[in-house]
Amino acid sequence: MSAIDGLPPLREVIRTHGLAAKKSLGQNFLLDLNLTARIARIPGDLSGASVLEVGPGPGGLTRGLLAEGAGRVLAIEKDARCLPALAEVAAAYPGRLEVIEGDALEVDALAHLAPPIHVVANLPYNVGTELLTRWLSPPEWPPYWASLTLMFQQEVAERIVAQPGGKAYGRLAVLAQWRCDARIALRLPPEAFTPPPKVSSAVVHLRPLPEPRWPAEPEVLSRVVGMAFNQRRKMLRASLKGLGGDVESLLEAAGIAPTDRAEQVSIEQFAALARGVAARSRN
Repeated sequence: MSAIDGLPPLREVIRTHGLAAKKSLGQNFLLDLNLTARIARIPGDLSGASVLEVGPGPGGLTRGLLAEGAGRVLAIEKDARCLPALAEVAAAYPGRLEVIEGDALEVDALAHLAPPIHVVANLPYNVGTELLTRWLSPPEWPPYWASLTLMFQQEVAERIVAQPGGKAYGRLAVLAQWRCDARIALRLPPEAFTPPPKVSSAVVHLRPLPEPRWPAEPEVLSRVVGMAFNQRRKMLRASLKGLGGDVESLLEAAGIAPTDRAEQVSIEQFAALARGVAARSRN
């Protein structure tokens, strides 16, 4: 599929602009416009919506988002080589695409887009987890974003949607599912990309809940969960010693056995533990 718009096929764009993917930037380009269109449809109706895209590269997903009717797309691209190709996309969709050369970790999307904002991105592998953690930990909730549709290495995607009891379950699963509905919306094999990565990829779709599933102070929950999974092979009575005081009593009050390990603890139990830690600090 190359005719979602009047622009050339992506392979031709890459050849014209000399856009060989850079490993140092975590780049793997998705060239099939059928696939980029499928990803652009995952958030639902984008008619007139504001969209933030991180790492657009040669613009395949960008074109999909615009073709699906996004009213305004802000694309943040660190690789200056991609800017001429993205300028061609902007020219084909007058007034609807703004491209910023910069680091997504440093750009304030709210200075350019009005919420609610759909975030849709084939994230560079080297910053994907950090960006997700930031989106899940804003100063206020509900967040400014209406949905996150993000491509990760499949292993990372599995960690986001994991349930208690397995090796994939960890801090990312707790932070994501405490405040969001999260699902894997699409799986992609290595050969879908240029160059093919060594692992499969998956697109995760997250929608924020109006409120967290269980009450807890975000900073306390994040700290407790981080400590628990930082030493996930240890029993919680050992891994949470850094909380100080009578850790075993805190755990038992939250319905957690002191001999449990982090991967056995549900998000509801972690939230109860965080409430206990917060209450103790106030006394």
